[in-house]
Amino acid sequence: MKFIIGSDRDGLQLKETLKAHLLAGGHEVADKTAGEATDCVEAARTVAEAVAAGEGDYGIAVDLYGVGSYMAANKVKGIVCAALTDEYSAHMTREHNNSSMIALGSGVIGEQLALRIVDAFTASAFDGGRQRIRVDMLKRMIREEV
Repeated sequence: MKFIIGSDRDGLQLKETLKAHLLAGGHEVADKTAGEATDCVEAARTVAEAVAAGEGDYGIAVDLYGVGSYMAANKVKGIVCAALTDEYSAHMTREHNNSSMIALGSGVIGEQLALRIVDAFTASAFDGGRQRIRVDMLKRMIREEV
């Protein structure tokens, strides 16, 4: 799998940990972090736009709380992003919502939990079937301009 990853200054350290973990797991990683001055909205938008453009399979945005990145990413057409704080939700957002991106908060979850969340997300697959109805509903809700 190829991951697009990015962060603001508050997420830099955790982003680097996640990037190393993904690379060690045999995944490709494209880091879109522009620098320490990058705002969480800019960082998440950059990751989301790259995923929507097909530059990678999935995206990960890291900021202090995860919520700013989550909100920004979901404004990008074609992206379904989940703000995650536990492994079960990471698994379910892939299985039921076919999420293409996750947002994590470095000030909310610790390093070990973040690694387990990413592992649960990468190990899960979209279930399809009746879940397809929900995913199609989400796709119809996406606005081109906000």
